[in-house]
Amino acid sequence: MLSPADPLATFAAVFAALYVAHQVADHWVQTQHQADCKGRPGWPGRLACAAHVTTYTLTAGLALLAVMAATGLRLDVGPVAVGLAVSSVSHYIADRRTPLRKLAELLGSARFYALGTPRPGRDDNPSLGTGAYALDQSFHLFFLFAAALIIA
Repeated sequence: MLSPADPLATFAAVFAALYVAHQVADHWVQTQHQADCKGRPGWPGRLACAAHVTTYTLTAGLALLAVMAATGLRLDVGPVAVGLAVSSVSHYIADRRTPLRKLAELLGSARFYALGTPRPGRDDNPSLGTGAYALDQSFHLFFLFAAALIIA
């Protein structure tokens, strides 16, 4: 049983739960429609992204509940709500694509962001191995870290 008096153990358990939930929600729970449409302009893109972030947040909540049930860890509802909100909002921002691309450009990483994308008129790299994906995942992990700190 984890003691709420042990902040390091609480942080580690919360971060592990959020990280696993992130991987499952981003790669297994997310529908193909959400993955294809969440970065599109306008309301169709916004709605697809919101649907993805909703299932993403529910997956994170379930992971936290599982850790609590398995370890006896007690978490305060307020910090959990704030932490999940930070994770959810940051996830939505990154998955809308344009904000993350603009951030990469601002930080001088535009070439890395574009790494691995198909050349114009070709479909020569249909893979997950792109700079955009790597920056997307590291952006998410940064905010999972922040969320875990808030919750712990």
